[in-house]
Amino acid sequence: MLSLTMVSIDHVAHKILTYLPYVLVLIDLRYEGVTCGRDGSVDNHMEMGKKLLAAGQLADALSHFHAAVDGDPKNYMAYYRRATVFLAMGKSKSALPDLSKVIELKPDFTSARLQRGNLLLKQGKLDEAESDFKKVVSIVMSCFKLYINKTGKKTLFCQISRVHQEVSTCVWDVASREMRAECFIHMGEMGKAISDLKAASKLKSDNTQAFYKLSTIYYDLGDHEMSLNEVRECLKLDPDHKQCYSHYKQVKKLNKQIHSAEELMQEQRYEEAVSKYEAVMVTEPKVHHFSVLAKERICHGLTQGQKASRAISVCSEVLHWNPENVNVLKDRAEAYVQEEQYEEAKHSENDRQIKEGLERAQRLLKQSQRRDYYKILGVKRTAQKKEIIKAYRKLAQQWHPDNYQDAEEKKKAEKKFIDIAQAKEVLTDPEKRTKFDHGEDPLDPESQQGHHHQHFHGGFQGFNPFGSGPFNFKFNFN
Repeated sequence: MLSLTMVSIDHVAHKILTYLPYVLVLIDLRYEGVTCGRDGSVDNHMEMGKKLLAAGQLADALSHFHAAVDGDPKNYMAYYRRATVFLAMGKSKSALPDLSKVIELKPDFTSARLQRGNLLLKQGKLDEAESDFKKVVSIVMSCFKLYINKTGKKTLFCQISRVHQEVSTCVWDVASREMRAECFIHMGEMGKAISDLKAASKLKSDNTQAFYKLSTIYYDLGDHEMSLNEVRECLKLDPDHKQCYSHYKQVKKLNKQIHSAEELMQEQRYEEAVSKYEAVMVTEPKVHHFSVLAKERICHGLTQGQKASRAISVCSEVLHWNPENVNVLKDRAEAYVQEEQYEEAKHSENDRQIKEGLERAQRLLKQSQRRDYYKILGVKRTAQKKEIIKAYRKLAQQWHPDNYQDAEEKKKAEKKFIDIAQAKEVLTDPEKRTKFDHGEDPLDPESQQGHHHQHFHGGFQGFNPFGSGPFNFKFNFN
């Protein structure tokens, strides 16, 4: 009898996992806007309890929900939220009576019934758990019939305002957040979808699917670094996860190619760098962001490698997608100069003057090529003087020339040691540091002379020559 019951429960659970993410939230949304409290004090306790629960202050939240239950014994949401706190505190035995009370007051409240079924299953009360699961499946299947469109396909019914309400009501409910994330994805609100999926990955300790979805979203946005981080989290939980492992191989390959290409760029091996970025487009031909990144860097590599004719063609293709890309405007202008097409270097093909863009590009390029004293010491731009001195002492000890015997290594250490000392000099002097933060190198006479003729509004923000345009690729190259 026990094995037959377990098989039956597994079968039911399988159905729940199949249908629940798309329907369960919609069912409970019917309770949106219901005010259960009979007076202001109950409402106040509910509101305070909800805020404290969201802030993770469980004991204080529990006190308010106790008061709400005492003030209105028929307030099913007060019992549900109190059960949520009990579960968060690991007190499942205390949560069970509250969940039963919720179901008594609202028999079709599927979230409470599903949670009670899980608790009963853990306690070995298999028949009772099966009954709850079957009831949930019954409700889910009946609701699916309501969302069948004329072609017979299931319709994803995303009423985002209602899902907002559900998430605010059940702040720790994973299904609600995942449903809202699906809605945001369909609406193109990827940032909001990421926020909900990150929360879902924390609320459910083994949520491999949330990490997989996060990884694919970042990948489609062109952020290969974050995509790789998220898919690794999935594989930490389940090394045999087929979707995550397959995606991991793709992202890892692409990530390696991009980093290899940038290393070649830094070594001024432009022809090889161009070939590597061409391989990036072969590895991932479908994601537009990666195509744009690859062609932008190919444009740069061809220009620096004196392949002007081809550079002009590739740069123009990138500018067709993003006419405001200052780095590409500059690279194409340089390619025009190499081809002695001076008029073309002054004006863009769509009759927009390029002079302002070139001036800005030259200004930003000059900034980016200067020494970044913060990077030299490895400190943040907000670092206090104490942190700066500590970083200086550690690096000065590491790079002191007396530590090196080889002539080549000693020469390199001497240069590094001087840079470290100069960084400390600038960043520990308030006046010099202020000048540096506003785009002027106080130890560079040329910089100070140029500063009298032009001002860099907004300060030096660590311009990244690989991050122009609407994309934000996290390279950290000097």
